[in-house]
Amino acid sequence: MIGIDYAILGVLLISSFISLMRGFVKEALSLAGWVLSFWVSLTFSGGLSEMLASSIENSSFRLIIAFVALFVMSLIVSTMINFLATRLVQRTGLSGTDRLLGVVFGFLRGVLLVSVLVLLSGLTELPKQAMWQDSALLFRFQAIAVLMRDFLPHSVANNFHF
Repeated sequence: MIGIDYAILGVLLISSFISLMRGFVKEALSLAGWVLSFWVSLTFSGGLSEMLASSIENSSFRLIIAFVALFVMSLIVSTMINFLATRLVQRTGLSGTDRLLGVVFGFLRGVLLVSVLVLLSGLTELPKQAMWQDSALLFRFQAIAVLMRDFLPHSVANNFHF
């Protein structure tokens, strides 16, 4: 194993440990809250922007304000729901199971993060480097990155060096 392999293991261990401490419910609801907040902001920022027309003249600035306001408000609501759900899990005595599932969630998140980084590295000459070829772990993540690449438009996918 070489340095890049230790870095990959570090990412996987740190992600797993964070999820162990936070638990599955908190991690999953946190991720869902961010995704939902982004969706709410994308969906409704145009309407809110129109409502702010009398207060803010610049349409670009108005749209940014509407997007950020909706995102922050949605994130606050999702954080409150997350807090209540986490308390419920603690009171029901499922915290051990929650933490164990959290480790699995964290590991999978780490795999996804490393795979995305490998995918982005494929846009450079790194996959042709000796370090890349000598790695004991990179080829596993490169296989996942190739699967992800297949979902990209051909004009983008053709730029990868694996």
